[in-house]
Amino acid sequence: MDSELPDIYCPFPQRTNPHVAHTRGHLDSWTRWTGLVHRESARDRFEQADFGSFVGMVYPTADEENLDLVADWFVWLFLVDDQLDDGHLGRSPDRVRDVVERMRAVVDGSAPEPLPGENAPAAVTALADLWKRTTPNAAPHWRTRFAWHLVTYLTTATTWEAGNRAEEVVPSEDTYIAKRRHTGAIHVCMDLIEIVAGIDAPESIHNDPRFITALEAACNHVCWANDVYSFEKEQVLGEIHNLVHLVRHHRGLGEQQALDHVAERLARETERFLTAEDELLELYPELSGLLVPYLDGMRSWMRGNLDWSRRTPRYNPADVGQYEEPEEYLEETVLGVPSARAEAAAPAPCAAEAPPGG
Repeated sequence: MDSELPDIYCPFPQRTNPHVAHTRGHLDSWTRWTGLVHRESARDRFEQADFGSFVGMVYPTADEENLDLVADWFVWLFLVDDQLDDGHLGRSPDRVRDVVERMRAVVDGSAPEPLPGENAPAAVTALADLWKRTTPNAAPHWRTRFAWHLVTYLTTATTWEAGNRAEEVVPSEDTYIAKRRHTGAIHVCMDLIEIVAGIDAPESIHNDPRFITALEAACNHVCWANDVYSFEKEQVLGEIHNLVHLVRHHRGLGEQQALDHVAERLARETERFLTAEDELLELYPELSGLLVPYLDGMRSWMRGNLDWSRRTPRYNPADVGQYEEPEEYLEETVLGVPSARAEAAAPAPCAAEAPPGG
């Protein structure tokens, strides 16, 4: 890429969690136990991304147990997202419908937890473990909101995004921005702030327009910054769901102009967050005990996402350019859906024998 990545305004301090080393070891064990990562090529790529470092930057105050928990959520989200973004499944919504329904059933309790040894996709087995560890002590309204955000992520990624790719639809900027907060699963990650901080924000706060503004601005900042840092890689993959790409497409801008334009909008989102934050704290001084850590969690997400994005090889075009096709590093066992190449190579089923004649 001839263009330069722009500076992104984010006036929050850089922090990291002291339990990162432990969490890296935990992630290695958990991904092996769940079957999410086992092939050598997938393991190498997973270790290079350093998700333990990422989770330590965006949840710097989490205790060891909660850092392990949110790290597991991160890995699950990233590995499922890779399946839906990088590979053939991202253009085949019908092929993932069944596994998405199995994951939805785990969340809404309509299906039993997969048994050990059961031939379930790794993403389903891992999700059942995550749900069991996350929800026991959470308030009912938190579980309802979290479940809705999780299912909306899955359905938006597997229907709207995949449908756009299959039909070669280029979304408008406004439509993309509204959907991006779901396809990026950032609401899921923001919900986990309450678990990490040990707080229970009432529905009155979640419905307050100032809180909605602060949350929306923080989510936009994370998602759009990701689009800036992943832009070059996603151009290699032919991905259209990227704000920089859409700004170029719809406004007729050059690459550098589009990058700078998105950076300017990111700065405005930061200011929008800061204004809403001040208004919330002024309006609800009696709720500072839960608002301060919640808003601090949003700040950590904006800052930590930038710091990790600058250092991880995940968004470097070489991350995918070293493979002839994404299926070389994607694990079929994650969603339990074989690649088109594997299906084509499979032997045809034998014709059933005719019953004995009389």
